[in-house]
Amino acid sequence: METPVRRGRAGLLVPIALLLFALADLRVELQLLLDHMTLTALGFAIRAHPLAVLVLLLQPSLWRHYRR
Repeated sequence: METPVRRGRAGLLVPIALLLFALADLRVELQLLLDHMTLTALGFAIRAHPLAVLVLLLQPSLWRHYRR
């Protein structure tokens, strides 16, 4: 049994909100990575914020799911 998904603009607020929250959580690490891209900084960002990284990786799937 599938869960009903809200259609229209209101349904698109979920992936947008998740994207904004993930970027806000990773704000400092993204600034550091833009200044000096190192594997150590990338590894720390992934280890310190696994949920935010996972949300960013799953964004294409979220967009497909909520556009139905």
